[in-house]
Amino acid sequence: MESPADILITTTVVIFLFAALCAALALVTVALRRPSTVLLAVAGGLVVLCFIVVSVLPYNVPLLLGALLAILGVALAVLGGNPFSRWALAEADAGRTKEGTRGGILVELMMEDAPARQEEILRGGTAIGYLERAAIALGILAGFPAVIAVVVALKGIGRFTELATPAARERFIVGTLASLLWSSAVVGMVWLAIW
Repeated sequence: MESPADILITTTVVIFLFAALCAALALVTVALRRPSTVLLAVAGGLVVLCFIVVSVLPYNVPLLLGALLAILGVALAVLGGNPFSRWALAEADAGRTKEGTRGGILVELMMEDAPARQEEILRGGTAIGYLERAAIALGILAGFPAVIAVVVALKGIGRFTELATPAARERFIVGTLASLLWSSAVVGMVWLAIW
């Protein structure tokens, strides 16, 4: 049986985690429209702080409260990965790559017997990103972290034909790694709190 001090500490930790994750979710929701370095840094800082708290304290979150934290963590992992990935792509690209009208990027394709032409590739990246982060978040929470390898393999196979240009390869790698980093960090922290 837990002592009153243990119950108080566990309750305080759960309230802190819940408040910090809600604040981070609010910040990334605001950053969905236009990624902001400050908002994403504060949200990321909150996630890191939560990670440190659950790593250091020897208390596990009770099951029902853990379920609430898991739902909140999955929402933060899925939604927050979008502005974080877009911010990482903007930093890596420095505005060199033009975006297309259908959500992809415009690249110049050169054929041997034809004039160079622009084509929009990597369309649907936003939707794919949401799906990949949801799969990763749910897989990690379910105790199947190998889902990361499955998602990366599927994504690489599905996009293989579009990765002919250096700009496409760079965007694919940076966007995927940023998305994986965000979702894994958020859900890894929740997993540590629950288990």
